Amino acid sequence: MKRAKFIETVNSVIQQHSGIGINKFSVRCGMHKEYTDHLDRWIGFATSSKAKIIHFNLKKIYQPFEFHHFPLEALDSQGCSFVQSLFLASVSIKPNSVISGFTILRRLVLEFVKILGDFPGLLAKCSGLEDLEIIGCYGVDNLIVPHKLDKLQHLLIAGMDIQMVEFHATDLAHFEYKGRVIPIVLHGCSKLEKATMKFNGTKALAHTFTAVPSILSVKTLHLQAFISKYAQKLPARQQGMFLHLRHMTCQLIVNSNDPNGDNGILQLANCLDVAPRLETLHLHNDCKLPMQMLCAISSSFSSGEVAGMRRHDHLKTVFMSGFRCYKAQIELACCILRNASVLEQLIIEPRITDKVWAGDCSEWNTDLGQILPGVCEWAQVTSERFRKVISVVGASHHTLLER
Repeated sequence: MKRAKFIETVNSVIQQHSGIGINKFSVRCGMHKEYTDHLDRWIGFATSSKAKIIHFNLKKIYQPFEFHHFPLEALDSQGCSFVQSLFLASVSIKPNSVISGFTILRRLVLEFVKILGDFPGLLAKCSGLEDLEIIGCYGVDNLIVPHKLDKLQHLLIAGMDIQMVEFHATDLAHFEYKGRVIPIVLHGCSKLEKATMKFNGTKALAHTFTAVPSILSVKTLHLQAFISKYAQKLPARQQGMFLHLRHMTCQLIVNSNDPNGDNGILQLANCLDVAPRLETLHLHNDCKLPMQMLCAISSSFSSGEVAGMRRHDHLKTVFMSGFRCYKAQIELACCILRNASVLEQLIIEPRITDKVWAGDCSEWNTDLGQILPGVCEWAQVTSERFRKVISVVGASHHTLLER
């Protein structure tokens, strides 16, 4: 639909609607700055109709650093806000003392929003907030919220140019952070069960296990990291242990031009040492090599192991995608097979399946027909050696050896 027709249609609907019984008002459109009068009219309708869910996504409308102002004070013009879910993208907001509070707001998502004014003060007035997502926002140097958010259960902070994060959230169950390494302090998070961490830079994997002591109590951990042979090695003894960690997912992109070189993936063996009660491990390994090197796998498989990895008495299932018999992958797999005393099965998949990183992975999976026989051969030999079950996803038959 052309922009003019779209505006005409929305205005027509609004004019003919009584404004009663609106549950959700959602706008996603590309409009230039000269159409601000229409946007203001739509915001006015959404607020006057007391919609419980309001979504304004104005992505790709203005030039960089130009934002349409969204009047938060209009949401509680009667002294008490009616909004339960608020999603704002590519607008600007200016919290101020006039806003009495969003007492029934449960979900707040700000994406590429220019934040002016007292943002911590605004959050302090959201006493019922359960889900908070702040992604790529501007105008905030620190996310330090001294007020307690006792009902906050999910907190996501991503792509922020800030110096510090500090929250008081006693009910927090899932914490997500994606960005550069900064001090992160979470007070009173005794119910935290799940963490998703993605630090920028080649030291990301090490920072995940050392930089945020608050996540030591989680049961589920998702890691996303770029790694290389120059990455920071984990110390032999950690300051903290993930004693409650049961399930871990690692999404790793390897920066290397040598498929059989030391690419840093063996750091994961040290990571496993700090999680002695781990039960399941999913490793998505994306080693993007030049296309002519993807099939350059050595026929003489390495059988080395990583020295010093402690015995694991709870690890039952390990899944490794992007497994193409590169030296570091083989050494890590053998290390796990040797030290996981109750391991029930190792599942390996040559395909790169990590779409979070790779997007469309079809380009990197065109050589499966050439790689799969070698992977199956390694699985057969290694299964017999360790007398453990190894399954190859995508093979005509699975290599299975009962202990």
